[in-house]
Amino acid sequence: MSTSAELKQRDNQFIHPWDDIVKLGGNQRTLLDRGEGVYVYDSEGNRLLDAPAGMWCVNIGHGRKEMAQAVYDQIMALTYVSPWSMTTGPAAQFAADLAELSPGDLNHVFFTTGGSTAVDSALRFVQFYNNMRGKRAKKHIIAQKRGYHGSTFLSGTVSGKERDKSNLDVVEGLVHHIEAPDLLQKPAGQSEAEFLDACIASLESMIAEVGADKCAVFVAEPILASGGVIVPPEGYHQRCLEVCRKHDMLYLSDEVVTAFGRLGHCFASEDVFGIVPDIITTAKGLTSGYIPMGAFLVSDRLIQEIKDRGGDSAVFANGFTYSGHPVAAAAGIKNLEIMQREKLFEQVRDTGPYMQQQLQTLRDIPIVTDVRGLGLMACVECELEEGSRDLDTDLALGSRIDRHCQAMGLIVRPLINMCVMSPPLTITRQQIDEMVAILRKGILLAMQDIENEKAGTRSDHRHPSPAA
Repeated sequence: MSTSAELKQRDNQFIHPWDDIVKLGGNQRTLLDRGEGVYVYDSEGNRLLDAPAGMWCVNIGHGRKEMAQAVYDQIMALTYVSPWSMTTGPAAQFAADLAELSPGDLNHVFFTTGGSTAVDSALRFVQFYNNMRGKRAKKHIIAQKRGYHGSTFLSGTVSGKERDKSNLDVVEGLVHHIEAPDLLQKPAGQSEAEFLDACIASLESMIAEVGADKCAVFVAEPILASGGVIVPPEGYHQRCLEVCRKHDMLYLSDEVVTAFGRLGHCFASEDVFGIVPDIITTAKGLTSGYIPMGAFLVSDRLIQEIKDRGGDSAVFANGFTYSGHPVAAAAGIKNLEIMQREKLFEQVRDTGPYMQQQLQTLRDIPIVTDVRGLGLMACVECELEEGSRDLDTDLALGSRIDRHCQAMGLIVRPLINMCVMSPPLTITRQQIDEMVAILRKGILLAMQDIENEKAGTRSDHRHPSPAA
Protein backbone atom coordinates (compact mmCIF):
# COMPACT_ATOMS: atom_id res chain seq x y z
CA MET A 1 0.00 0.00 0.00
CA SER A 2 1.33 3.45 -0.92
CA THR A 3 2.52 5.73 1.87
CA SER A 4 1.20 9.23 2.40
CA ALA A 5 4.47 10.71 1.08
CA GLU A 6 4.30 8.56 -2.07
CA LEU A 7 0.72 9.58 -2.76
CA LYS A 8 1.55 13.26 -2.29
CA GLN A 9 4.37 12.90 -4.80
CA ARG A 10 2.12 11.12 -7.31
CA ASP A 11 -0.43 13.89 -6.85
CA ASN A 12 2.03 16.23 -8.54
CA GLN A 13 1.22 14.50 -11.85
CA PHE A 14 -2.37 15.73 -11.43
CA ILE A 15 -3.07 19.27 -12.62
CA HIS A 16 -5.43 20.70 -10.01
CA PRO A 17 -7.91 23.51 -10.67
CA TRP A 18 -6.18 26.90 -10.56
CA ASP A 19 -2.78 25.18 -10.47
CA ASP A 20 0.38 27.25 -10.95
CA ILE A 21 2.01 25.35 -13.80
CA VAL A 22 5.39 26.91 -13.02
CA LYS A 23 5.28 25.19 -9.61
CA LEU A 24 3.84 21.92 -10.89
CA GLY A 25 5.74 19.00 -9.36
CA GLY A 26 6.67 20.77 -6.16
CA ASN A 27 3.32 20.94 -4.39
CA GLN A 28 2.74 19.31 -1.02
CA ARG A 29 -1.02 19.27 -0.59
CA THR A 30 -2.75 17.96 2.50
CA LEU A 31 -3.91 14.42 1.80
CA LEU A 32 -7.37 13.79 3.22
CA ASP A 33 -8.41 10.21 4.01
CA ARG A 34 -11.96 10.32 5.34
CA GLY A 35 -14.74 12.52 6.67
CA GLU A 36 -17.41 12.33 9.33
CA GLY A 37 -20.00 15.01 9.93
CA VAL A 38 -18.36 18.44 9.88
CA TYR A 39 -14.86 16.97 10.20
CA VAL A 40 -12.32 15.48 7.80
CA TYR A 41 -9.17 13.53 8.69
CA ASP A 42 -5.81 13.82 6.96
CA SER A 43 -3.39 11.00 6.19
CA GLU A 44 -1.56 11.64 9.46
CA GLY A 45 -4.76 11.10 11.45
CA ASN A 46 -5.35 14.79 12.29
CA ARG A 47 -8.96 15.91 12.60
CA LEU A 48 -9.88 19.12 10.77
CA LEU A 49 -13.14 21.06 10.99
CA ASP A 50 -14.24 21.51 7.37
CA ALA A 51 -15.31 25.16 7.48
CA PRO A 52 -15.71 25.49 3.66
CA ALA A 53 -17.76 22.24 3.47
CA GLY A 54 -15.41 21.11 0.72
CA MET A 55 -16.23 24.01 -1.58
CA TRP A 56 -19.60 25.33 -0.43
CA CYS A 57 -21.11 21.92 -1.12
CA VAL A 58 -21.04 19.17 1.55
CA ASN A 59 -24.25 20.51 3.04
CA ILE A 60 -25.42 17.37 4.86
CA GLY A 61 -21.93 16.63 6.15
CA HIS A 62 -19.46 13.85 5.41
CA GLY A 63 -19.85 10.10 5.73
CA ARG A 64 -23.62 9.65 5.41
CA LYS A 65 -24.16 5.89 5.16
CA GLU A 66 -27.69 6.25 3.79
CA MET A 67 -26.31 8.34 0.92
CA ALA A 68 -23.79 5.60 0.17
CA GLN A 69 -26.58 3.04 0.28
CA ALA A 70 -28.80 5.06 -2.06
CA VAL A 71 -25.96 5.40 -4.57
CA TYR A 72 -25.08 1.69 -4.25
CA ASP A 73 -28.68 0.61 -4.74
CA GLN A 74 -29.04 2.71 -7.88
CA ILE A 75 -25.75 1.48 -9.33
CA MET A 76 -26.84 -2.11 -8.80
CA ALA A 77 -30.29 -1.44 -10.26
CA LEU A 78 -29.27 0.67 -13.27
CA THR A 79 -26.01 2.49 -13.81
CA TYR A 80 -26.67 4.63 -16.87
CA VAL A 81 -29.01 5.29 -19.79
CA SER A 82 -28.84 7.81 -22.61
CA PRO A 83 -30.72 10.96 -21.64
CA TRP A 84 -31.40 11.67 -25.32
CA SER A 85 -33.83 8.83 -25.86
CA MET A 86 -34.58 7.32 -22.44
CA THR A 87 -35.35 8.38 -18.90
CA THR A 88 -35.18 6.86 -15.43
CA GLY A 89 -37.31 6.99 -12.32
CA PRO A 90 -34.72 8.91 -10.26
CA ALA A 91 -34.24 11.61 -12.92
CA ALA A 92 -38.00 12.06 -13.40
CA GLN A 93 -38.69 12.09 -9.67
CA PHE A 94 -35.85 14.48 -8.81
CA ALA A 95 -36.97 16.93 -11.50
CA ALA A 96 -40.49 16.86 -10.04
CA ASP A 97 -39.13 17.40 -6.51
CA LEU A 98 -37.11 20.43 -7.62
CA ALA A 99 -40.06 21.92 -9.52
CA GLU A 100 -42.24 21.56 -6.43
CA LEU A 101 -39.69 23.39 -4.24
CA SER A 102 -38.73 26.10 -6.74
CA PRO A 103 -40.16 29.62 -6.54
CA GLY A 104 -43.00 30.79 -8.75
CA ASP A 105 -43.44 28.98 -12.05
CA LEU A 106 -39.89 27.65 -12.43
CA ASN A 107 -41.23 24.17 -13.11
CA HIS A 108 -38.93 22.89 -15.85
CA VAL A 109 -35.57 21.33 -14.96
CA PHE A 110 -32.56 20.76 -17.19
CA PHE A 111 -29.87 18.57 -15.59
CA THR A 112 -26.16 19.14 -16.17
CA THR A 113 -22.86 17.88 -14.77
CA GLY A 114 -22.09 20.76 -12.37
CA GLY A 115 -22.36 24.48 -11.78
CA SER A 116 -20.29 25.64 -14.76
CA THR A 117 -22.30 23.58 -17.22
CA ALA A 118 -25.54 24.67 -15.55
CA VAL A 119 -24.68 28.34 -16.12
CA ASP A 120 -23.36 27.67 -19.62
CA SER A 121 -26.50 25.73 -20.57
CA ALA A 122 -28.81 28.35 -19.04
CA LEU A 123 -27.13 31.09 -21.07
CA ARG A 124 -27.42 29.03 -24.23
CA PHE A 125 -31.11 28.61 -23.40
CA VAL A 126 -31.42 32.41 -23.19
CA GLN A 127 -29.88 32.67 -26.67
CA PHE A 128 -32.19 29.94 -27.94
CA TYR A 129 -35.21 31.68 -26.41
CA ASN A 130 -34.49 34.99 -28.13
CA ASN A 131 -33.75 33.26 -31.43
CA MET A 132 -37.16 31.60 -31.23
CA ARG A 133 -38.70 35.03 -30.60
CA GLY A 134 -37.02 36.40 -33.70
CA LYS A 135 -34.79 38.68 -31.60
CA ARG A 136 -31.44 37.40 -32.80
CA ALA A 137 -29.58 40.58 -31.85
CA LYS A 138 -30.73 40.31 -28.23
CA LYS A 139 -27.78 38.27 -26.95
CA HIS A 140 -25.68 40.48 -24.71
CA ILE A 141 -25.15 39.51 -21.07
CA ILE A 142 -24.74 41.85 -18.12
CA ALA A 143 -23.05 40.46 -15.01
CA GLN A 144 -21.23 41.71 -11.94
CA LYS A 145 -17.58 42.30 -11.28
CA ARG A 146 -16.28 39.83 -8.66
CA GLY A 147 -19.06 37.39 -9.56
CA TYR A 148 -18.12 33.79 -10.28
CA HIS A 149 -20.15 31.61 -12.62
CA GLY A 150 -17.90 28.80 -13.83
CA SER A 151 -15.00 27.59 -15.93
CA THR A 152 -16.47 26.79 -19.33
CA PHE A 153 -15.71 29.26 -22.12
CA LEU A 154 -19.06 31.05 -21.78
CA SER A 155 -19.52 30.84 -17.99
CA GLY A 156 -15.89 31.88 -17.54
CA THR A 157 -16.50 34.92 -19.73
CA VAL A 158 -19.50 35.86 -17.60
CA SER A 159 -17.49 35.59 -14.39
CA GLY A 160 -16.25 38.93 -13.16
CA LYS A 161 -13.09 37.95 -11.30
CA GLU A 162 -10.34 39.29 -13.53
CA ARG A 163 -7.51 37.29 -11.96
CA ASP A 164 -9.35 34.09 -12.89
CA LYS A 165 -8.98 35.05 -16.54
CA SER A 166 -5.23 35.59 -16.60
CA ASN A 167 -3.78 34.15 -19.83
CA LEU A 168 -7.16 32.69 -20.79
CA ASP A 169 -9.37 33.76 -23.67
CA VAL A 170 -12.96 34.94 -23.29
CA VAL A 171 -15.84 35.66 -25.65
CA GLU A 172 -15.10 39.22 -26.71
CA GLY A 173 -17.84 41.86 -26.74
CA LEU A 174 -20.65 39.63 -25.45
CA VAL A 175 -20.52 40.22 -21.69
CA HIS A 176 -20.53 43.55 -19.85
CA HIS A 177 -19.73 43.86 -16.15
CA ILE A 178 -21.08 46.37 -13.65
CA GLU A 179 -19.66 47.00 -10.19
CA ALA A 180 -20.53 44.56 -7.45
CA PRO A 181 -23.04 45.82 -4.83
CA ASP A 182 -20.30 45.90 -2.19
CA LEU A 183 -21.22 48.14 0.73
CA LEU A 184 -17.52 48.40 1.66
CA GLN A 185 -17.08 50.47 -1.49
CA LYS A 186 -19.81 52.92 -0.49
CA PRO A 187 -18.36 56.45 -0.54
CA ALA A 188 -18.05 58.22 2.78
CA GLY A 189 -21.18 60.17 3.62
CA GLN A 190 -23.38 58.25 1.21
CA SER A 191 -26.39 56.49 2.75
CA GLU A 192 -27.17 52.86 2.00
CA ALA A 193 -30.28 53.96 0.10
CA GLU A 194 -28.18 56.31 -2.04
CA PHE A 195 -25.64 53.53 -2.64
CA LEU A 196 -28.45 51.23 -3.77
CA ASP A 197 -29.71 53.91 -6.15
CA ALA A 198 -26.18 54.19 -7.59
CA CYS A 199 -26.00 50.41 -8.09
CA ILE A 200 -29.29 50.40 -10.00
CA ALA A 201 -28.21 53.42 -12.01
CA SER A 202 -25.07 51.54 -13.09
CA LEU A 203 -27.22 48.69 -14.41
CA GLU A 204 -29.47 51.12 -16.26
CA SER A 205 -26.44 52.92 -17.66
CA MET A 206 -24.89 49.70 -18.96
CA ILE A 207 -28.14 48.69 -20.66
CA ALA A 208 -28.34 52.11 -22.30
CA GLU A 209 -24.71 51.87 -23.42
CA VAL A 210 -25.12 48.42 -24.98
CA GLY A 211 -28.68 49.01 -26.18
CA ALA A 212 -31.79 47.49 -24.62
CA ASP A 213 -32.60 45.81 -27.93
CA LYS A 214 -29.34 43.87 -27.60
CA CYS A 215 -29.39 43.03 -23.85
CA ALA A 216 -30.75 39.56 -23.16
CA VAL A 217 -30.10 38.73 -19.53
CA PHE A 218 -28.76 39.94 -16.21
CA VAL A 219 -26.79 37.27 -14.29
CA ALA A 220 -26.36 37.68 -10.54
CA GLU A 221 -25.53 35.58 -7.51
CA PRO A 222 -27.89 36.30 -4.59
CA ILE A 223 -24.69 36.68 -2.56
CA LEU A 224 -21.41 36.94 -4.44
CA ALA A 225 -19.72 33.89 -2.94
CA SER A 226 -16.21 33.47 -4.33
CA GLY A 227 -15.99 37.23 -4.75
CA GLY A 228 -15.79 37.50 -0.96
CA VAL A 229 -19.31 36.78 0.36
CA ILE A 230 -20.67 40.15 -0.75
CA VAL A 231 -24.16 40.70 0.66
CA PRO A 232 -26.02 43.31 -1.41
CA PRO A 233 -28.01 46.16 0.15
CA GLU A 234 -31.62 45.31 0.93
CA GLY A 235 -33.84 45.56 -2.14
CA TYR A 236 -30.98 45.24 -4.65
CA HIS A 237 -32.25 42.12 -6.43
CA GLN A 238 -35.85 43.31 -6.46
CA ARG A 239 -34.90 46.54 -8.16
CA CYS A 240 -32.59 44.81 -10.63
CA LEU A 241 -35.47 42.51 -11.58
CA GLU A 242 -37.69 45.56 -12.15
CA VAL A 243 -35.05 46.99 -14.50
CA CYS A 244 -34.92 43.70 -16.40
CA ARG A 245 -38.69 43.61 -16.79
CA LYS A 246 -38.68 47.18 -18.10
CA HIS A 247 -36.14 46.34 -20.80
CA ASP A 248 -37.44 42.89 -21.81
CA MET A 249 -34.43 41.16 -20.25
CA LEU A 250 -34.36 37.88 -18.40
CA TYR A 251 -33.08 37.56 -14.85
CA LEU A 252 -30.80 34.61 -14.10
CA SER A 253 -30.22 33.93 -10.41
CA ASP A 254 -27.05 31.85 -9.97
CA GLU A 255 -27.83 29.78 -6.87
CA VAL A 256 -25.02 27.27 -7.27
CA VAL A 257 -23.88 28.23 -3.76
CA THR A 258 -26.95 29.71 -2.06
CA ALA A 259 -29.48 26.95 -2.81
CA PHE A 260 -30.14 23.86 -0.67
CA GLY A 261 -30.02 25.40 2.75
CA ARG A 262 -26.96 27.63 2.73
CA LEU A 263 -29.20 30.58 3.64
CA GLY A 264 -31.84 28.57 5.48
CA HIS A 265 -34.14 27.76 2.55
CA CYS A 266 -34.12 25.38 -0.40
CA PHE A 267 -33.78 28.35 -2.75
CA ALA A 268 -32.80 31.84 -1.62
CA SER A 269 -34.07 33.95 -4.52
CA GLU A 270 -37.64 34.31 -3.28
CA ASP A 271 -37.50 33.28 0.39
CA VAL A 272 -34.53 35.49 1.25
CA PHE A 273 -34.37 38.16 -1.45
CA GLY A 274 -38.00 38.46 -2.53
CA ILE A 275 -37.69 37.74 -6.25
CA VAL A 276 -38.91 35.08 -8.65
CA PRO A 277 -36.28 35.07 -11.42
CA ASP A 278 -36.79 33.64 -14.90
CA ILE A 279 -34.01 31.06 -14.48
CA ILE A 280 -32.17 29.59 -11.49
CA THR A 281 -28.93 27.66 -11.76
CA THR A 282 -27.87 25.23 -9.05
CA ALA A 283 -25.28 22.56 -8.23
CA LYS A 284 -23.03 21.91 -5.17
CA GLY A 285 -25.64 21.41 -2.41
CA LEU A 286 -27.91 19.75 -4.99
CA THR A 287 -26.27 16.45 -4.03
CA SER A 288 -24.14 17.79 -1.15
CA GLY A 289 -21.10 17.02 -3.29
CA TYR A 290 -21.55 13.25 -3.01
CA ILE A 291 -21.98 12.90 -6.79
CA PRO A 292 -21.32 15.65 -9.37
CA MET A 293 -24.53 17.20 -10.70
CA GLY A 294 -25.95 20.56 -11.73
CA ALA A 295 -29.22 21.90 -13.06
CA PHE A 296 -31.04 24.96 -14.25
CA LEU A 297 -34.72 25.64 -13.68
CA VAL A 298 -36.71 27.69 -16.15
CA SER A 299 -40.04 29.51 -16.02
CA ASP A 300 -43.21 28.06 -17.53
CA ARG A 301 -43.66 31.40 -19.28
CA LEU A 302 -40.47 31.01 -21.31
CA ILE A 303 -41.28 27.43 -22.24
CA GLN A 304 -44.77 28.44 -23.37
CA GLU A 305 -43.41 31.26 -25.52
CA ILE A 306 -41.07 28.84 -27.26
CA LYS A 307 -43.91 26.38 -27.80
CA ASP A 308 -46.12 29.08 -29.24
CA ARG A 309 -43.45 30.19 -31.72
CA GLY A 310 -41.87 26.81 -32.47
CA GLY A 311 -44.25 25.53 -35.11
CA ASP A 312 -43.59 21.83 -35.63
CA SER A 313 -40.25 21.77 -33.83
CA ALA A 314 -38.05 23.79 -31.46
CA VAL A 315 -35.04 21.67 -30.54
CA PHE A 316 -32.79 22.96 -27.73
CA ALA A 317 -29.65 21.24 -29.03
CA ASN A 318 -27.67 21.33 -25.81
CA GLY A 319 -26.88 18.55 -23.37
CA PHE A 320 -24.36 16.18 -21.84
CA THR A 321 -23.72 12.45 -21.74
CA TYR A 322 -24.42 12.57 -18.02
CA SER A 323 -27.47 14.88 -17.99
CA GLY A 324 -29.94 13.44 -15.49
CA HIS A 325 -27.56 10.62 -14.55
CA PRO A 326 -29.64 8.13 -12.53
CA VAL A 327 -27.00 7.65 -9.83
CA ALA A 328 -26.59 11.40 -9.36
CA ALA A 329 -30.36 11.84 -9.31
CA ALA A 330 -30.70 9.10 -6.68
CA ALA A 331 -28.11 10.93 -4.58
CA GLY A 332 -30.04 14.18 -5.06
CA ILE A 333 -33.31 12.59 -3.94
CA LYS A 334 -31.70 11.13 -0.82
CA ASN A 335 -29.88 14.42 -0.09
CA LEU A 336 -33.17 16.32 -0.20
CA GLU A 337 -34.90 13.67 1.91
CA ILE A 338 -32.22 14.03 4.61
CA MET A 339 -32.45 17.81 4.57
CA GLN A 340 -36.21 17.76 4.97
CA ARG A 341 -36.37 14.93 7.51
CA GLU A 342 -33.72 16.51 9.75
CA LYS A 343 -35.15 20.00 9.25
CA LEU A 344 -31.76 21.32 8.22
CA PHE A 345 -33.18 24.45 6.59
CA GLU A 346 -34.85 25.36 9.87
CA GLN A 347 -31.64 24.53 11.74
CA VAL A 348 -29.67 26.95 9.58
CA ARG A 349 -32.16 29.69 10.39
CA ASP A 350 -31.04 29.19 14.02
CA THR A 351 -27.31 28.47 13.68
CA GLY A 352 -26.71 30.93 10.83
CA PRO A 353 -27.39 34.07 12.90
CA TYR A 354 -25.38 32.56 15.75
CA MET A 355 -22.37 31.97 13.47
CA GLN A 356 -22.59 35.53 12.15
CA GLN A 357 -22.78 36.89 15.71
CA GLN A 358 -19.79 34.88 16.92
CA LEU A 359 -17.65 35.87 13.93
CA GLN A 360 -18.38 39.52 14.63
CA THR A 361 -16.39 39.13 17.88
CA LEU A 362 -13.24 38.92 15.74
CA ARG A 363 -13.53 42.62 14.90
CA ASP A 364 -11.43 43.46 17.95
CA ILE A 365 -8.36 42.02 16.19
CA PRO A 366 -6.44 44.97 14.64
CA ILE A 367 -5.97 43.42 11.18
CA VAL A 368 -9.62 42.31 10.81
CA THR A 369 -11.15 44.98 8.58
CA ASP A 370 -14.55 43.43 7.92
CA VAL A 371 -16.77 40.53 8.94
CA ARG A 372 -19.80 39.87 6.75
CA GLY A 373 -22.16 37.15 5.68
CA LEU A 374 -25.63 35.66 5.90
CA GLY A 375 -26.87 32.24 6.95
CA LEU A 376 -24.03 29.73 6.94
CA MET A 377 -21.73 31.65 4.63
CA ALA A 378 -19.32 34.27 5.91
CA CYS A 379 -16.10 36.13 5.23
CA VAL A 380 -13.52 37.56 7.62
CA GLU A 381 -11.35 40.04 5.72
CA CYS A 382 -7.88 40.95 7.01
CA GLU A 383 -5.38 43.61 5.97
CA LEU A 384 -2.10 44.64 7.54
CA GLU A 385 -2.79 48.23 6.53
CA GLU A 386 -6.42 48.96 5.80
CA GLY A 387 -6.90 50.06 2.21
CA SER A 388 -3.35 49.13 1.12
CA ARG A 389 -4.52 46.42 -1.32
CA ASP A 390 -1.03 45.06 -2.01
CA LEU A 391 -1.67 41.68 -3.66
CA ASP A 392 1.53 39.92 -2.61
CA THR A 393 1.15 41.08 1.00
CA ASP A 394 -2.52 40.06 1.08
CA LEU A 395 -1.76 36.63 -0.39
CA ALA A 396 0.99 36.03 2.14
CA LEU A 397 -1.29 37.06 4.99
CA GLY A 398 -4.09 34.75 3.90
CA SER A 399 -1.65 31.88 3.48
CA ARG A 400 -0.26 32.38 6.98
CA ILE A 401 -3.71 32.38 8.56
CA ASP A 402 -4.66 29.25 6.62
CA ARG A 403 -1.47 27.45 7.66
CA HIS A 404 -1.88 28.25 11.35
CA CYS A 405 -5.56 27.32 11.38
CA GLN A 406 -4.91 23.98 9.72
CA ALA A 407 -2.17 23.17 12.22
CA MET A 408 -4.75 23.67 14.98
CA GLY A 409 -7.52 21.66 13.34
CA LEU A 410 -9.46 24.03 11.08
CA ILE A 411 -9.71 24.30 7.30
CA VAL A 412 -10.56 27.79 6.07
CA ARG A 413 -10.65 28.82 2.45
CA PRO A 414 -8.26 31.72 1.95
CA LEU A 415 -9.36 33.95 -0.91
CA ILE A 416 -6.29 36.21 -1.00
CA ASN A 417 -6.70 38.03 2.35
CA MET A 418 -10.23 36.79 3.06
CA CYS A 419 -11.09 33.78 5.22
CA VAL A 420 -14.27 32.28 3.81
CA MET A 421 -16.49 29.84 5.70
CA SER A 422 -19.54 27.84 4.62
CA PRO A 423 -19.68 24.83 6.95
CA PRO A 424 -22.02 21.85 6.61
CA LEU A 425 -25.60 22.68 7.56
CA THR A 426 -25.32 20.15 10.39
CA ILE A 427 -22.80 22.25 12.33
CA THR A 428 -23.73 22.86 15.98
CA ARG A 429 -23.29 25.97 18.08
CA GLN A 430 -20.48 24.24 19.96
CA GLN A 431 -18.68 23.48 16.71
CA ILE A 432 -19.19 27.08 15.58
CA ASP A 433 -17.50 28.19 18.81
CA GLU A 434 -14.62 25.82 18.04
CA MET A 435 -14.31 27.22 14.51
CA VAL A 436 -14.29 30.84 15.66
CA ALA A 437 -11.81 30.18 18.49
CA ILE A 438 -9.29 28.51 16.17
CA LEU A 439 -9.71 31.24 13.55
CA ARG A 440 -9.02 33.87 16.20
CA LYS A 441 -5.81 32.09 17.22
CA GLY A 442 -4.79 31.67 13.57
CA ILE A 443 -5.19 35.38 12.82
CA LEU A 444 -3.31 36.37 15.97
CA LEU A 445 -0.45 33.99 15.17
CA ALA A 446 -0.20 35.39 11.66
CA MET A 447 0.01 38.89 13.16
CA GLN A 448 2.74 37.69 15.50
CA ASP A 449 4.69 36.21 12.57
CA ILE A 450 4.66 39.54 10.78
CA GLU A 451 5.61 41.51 13.89
CA ASN A 452 8.52 39.12 14.51
CA GLU A 453 9.71 39.51 10.92
CA LYS A 454 9.61 43.27 11.20
CA ALA A 455 11.62 43.03 14.41
CA GLY A 456 14.07 40.62 12.78
CA THR A 457 13.26 37.71 15.11
CA ARG A 458 12.35 34.15 14.26
CA SER A 459 8.82 32.78 14.74
CA ASP A 460 8.74 29.44 16.52
CA HIS A 461 5.11 28.64 17.26
CA ARG A 462 4.20 25.52 19.12
CA HIS A 463 0.74 24.63 17.88
CA PRO A 464 -1.41 22.35 19.96
CA SER A 465 -2.28 19.15 18.18
CA PRO A 466 -5.61 19.20 16.31
CA ALA A 467 -8.43 17.83 18.40
CA ALA A 468 -8.62 14.07 18.30
